Amino acid sequence: MEQREIHPILRQMLPLVEAISKTVGDNCEIVLHDFSDLENSVVAIANGHVTGRTLGSGMLSKGLEAYLNREYEESLIKYKTIIGAGRTLKSSTIFVKDDTETVIGAMCINIDVTDLLLANRAIHNLVMTEDLGRTVEAERSRFHVSEILTKVVDEVFQSINKPVAYLSKADKLLIVEQLEDRGAFLIKGAVEHVADLLCVSRYTVYNYIEEVKENKNGSGE
Repeated sequence: MEQREIHPILRQMLPLVEAISKTVGDNCEIVLHDFSDLENSVVAIANGHVTGRTLGSGMLSKGLEAYLNREYEESLIKYKTIIGAGRTLKSSTIFVKDDTETVIGAMCINIDVTDLLLANRAIHNLVMTEDLGRTVEAERSRFHVSEILTKVVDEVFQSINKPVAYLSKADKLLIVEQLEDRGAFLIKGAVEHVADLLCVSRYTVYNYIEEVKENKNGSGE
């Protein structure tokens, strides 16, 4: 994987080149550079097909520019590189220093994300809808109404303070009356919900509602 003698620190990094490339996959190029010869700095490379480089090649422009401008106090992480074929790379350059804090080389990671960008665009176009905002608001509204219904029904049932099995018809009529007074049956699905809680049919609940209304009309309310 190497052609010449390199700094011991860089030599220790050689196993990382193959390990990282195999972990990430074929679209990930890992390059180890030795800055003792900038024109032929590549001393180890895996998946060189990504940029078309081999042993003895040089650095890509972004990393080389940063080194020549002495902008190597911090590593360059997750920057975009466009290579000759118009493909997009997600790149990182980690500068390597020796014991005297002199930059002796760099390890570069170049992931070809061109196909992923195209797939992301296709997925975005596929899932995009014109009425998404209205749909979300409608769902939120239904959820809010359901919460209100549950809260009102729970409060009324707690005021009776009896297990459903011990409720008399008078108790059930009282529950229905209180729910009717609070407008609970104006909410869609309320009759079915109350019927389930009272262990009766929805037709029975409708009959209770009618009976409650008749009683109110008979009492002159």
